[in-house]
Amino acid sequence: MPELFHPFFRGASTATNSTCPSFVTGETVCLPPTKIPFYFSLRQNLFDGIPDIYVALAAPVLAYWFTSLIFHCLDISRWKWLDKYRIHESEEVKSRNLATPREVVWAVIIQQITQTMLGLVWLTESPEISVARCQSEMKDLGRTLVSVVIRLLGEETGVKFLELRGPEMTHWLYWWGIPAAQILFAMFIVDTWQYLLHRLMHTNKYLYKKIHSVHHKLHVPYAFGALYNHPVEGFLLDSLGSGVAECLARLSVRQSIFLFAFSTCKTVDDHCGYNFPFDPFQMMSGNNADYHDIHHQTIGIKSNFSQPFFVHWDALLGTRMTRKDIQQRRQKVKTT
Repeated sequence: MPELFHPFFRGASTATNSTCPSFVTGETVCLPPTKIPFYFSLRQNLFDGIPDIYVALAAPVLAYWFTSLIFHCLDISRWKWLDKYRIHESEEVKSRNLATPREVVWAVIIQQITQTMLGLVWLTESPEISVARCQSEMKDLGRTLVSVVIRLLGEETGVKFLELRGPEMTHWLYWWGIPAAQILFAMFIVDTWQYLLHRLMHTNKYLYKKIHSVHHKLHVPYAFGALYNHPVEGFLLDSLGSGVAECLARLSVRQSIFLFAFSTCKTVDDHCGYNFPFDPFQMMSGNNADYHDIHHQTIGIKSNFSQPFFVHWDALLGTRMTRKDIQQRRQKVKTT
């Protein structure tokens, strides 16, 4: 797949593009000297001797077990200060869940083997990373910016605006704006894909009974059970969904590393069983551990299908349920 940008990795360096008195000179776009941001590395591979593709495949696996281990240590600790943050008592995990920890671990390993095999087929090597390539792509972007701004503002106003803001805008778009938009678009695709398939697996009795009910053997979710699924669901919902998002958003391999690792940590956090006010993953949106826990309970099993990032599809399509909604329903039952 074409790779336009390679963000999210450390390694500050300075690249100098050709300069001229103005941003637009005839058909030539001129850019001032520009500093490559801190996240970008000119190394062809982030780790010597290990292609970035293999890092992209390993990142979600390592992120899953590392994040799960942190929460597992909290689960087995007897720290009293954790009690006020637990969504359920720890004993509920043993008494209500229908799958053993051993079954959960093996199911997760199978899914991770499947996603790794898919990634080997799906991902392609990065093109050569160099200062010259960055310069060339920035100039191409600058030409596009010239065309768009002049069409929107007219030639006279557009040229004045470009001479004043053109270089800075091109730099910001190339290093920050477009890469961030790609990541956000990929997150939107993942959310859309998972909402639609997740809801289908609940509304279709055959799919629920044969496939999705496996995940709901965990009535009380915990961290390393986040990817406890039927193998078919793991492939369709998680692995293929991430691959489609990576393709449609035209992510580079390094952007994919970030997306895969970040979404994995978010998924684990959503099943962690703790409602921490200081958890950055739970602060980013209302789609957090408490929100997803409602879905795992009988009263909310036909609600809160959105995962892993935001709640917009539940809100727009009328499937969102909050703790307040649950209290109102129970109060209504008592009064009838």
